[in-house]
Amino acid sequence: MSLNRSRLDAEYPPVTTAVTADAMQQYARAYNEDNAAFFDGKRPDGIVAPPMFAVVVSWNSLMSVMMDSELGVDLLRLVHGEQDMNFLASIRPGDAITARARIASIETRATGETIAIRLDAKNQDGAPVAQIISAMFIRAGGKRSAAQQRADEPDRGTPLLSASQTIDRDQTYRYADASGDRNPIHTDENVARLAGLPGVIVHGLCTMAFTSKIAIDKLCEGDPSRLKRLAVRFSRPVRPGETITTKIWSDGERARRKVFAYETFNGDRKAVIKGGIAEIAP
Repeated sequence: MSLNRSRLDAEYPPVTTAVTADAMQQYARAYNEDNAAFFDGKRPDGIVAPPMFAVVVSWNSLMSVMMDSELGVDLLRLVHGEQDMNFLASIRPGDAITARARIASIETRATGETIAIRLDAKNQDGAPVAQIISAMFIRAGGKRSAAQQRADEPDRGTPLLSASQTIDRDQTYRYADASGDRNPIHTDENVARLAGLPGVIVHGLCTMAFTSKIAIDKLCEGDPSRLKRLAVRFSRPVRPGETITTKIWSDGERARRKVFAYETFNGDRKAVIKGGIAEIAP
């Protein structure tokens, strides 16, 4: 069944999420974060949420699109294609974040369909905290075309830095609880295989959160407020227990921000994230 294109540009009712320190820190631990900015309550300015926590406060808005019976999304055939996140202000305990969703595009590809959802989140004062474009791919079945398999990133030469991280065996369960994304392809081997996958796969946004830690630790000197944008294209699933390696290259400056390109690879040196972009404020 194809997506209902009459739903293009549909806007959904706002959803408000109350932010707690426990929820912020549960999310941080779900991707093995240890930055004091998220845990040390004795800091003069208090704790803040990890930038990727914007996923949590916009999750119910995203789900209002995914569960739209008129749209016709088959969740078992759905995989995350791309994610582009602009971090506009820090989220703190006690905030009430209101998110709104709109269907930005629906497109047909050779191997399925894509749908892009724009999410805008503001705090209780009306200040924008995040703007997100979340693109999903609805698989039609079968393997990627040869052209898609050959689509590689340009050779950027020697990376500025490279960092490896290991995905824990229980990572998907922890991330499902912390993020609200309980799609069983991330926690149930039988359902994952029924969906045509080799087994349980790691949430794409969990893999992205791992790369956000590298960006904050290595490019922002540990200051999460300097991470202004993170964008990725998910190119291959990650399995629990795998070690991933992120390679980062300098990519100039835009709007007074330092821009970095990155890719993330699995243990077989195959890219799991392509087209990564991190924008860092001074």
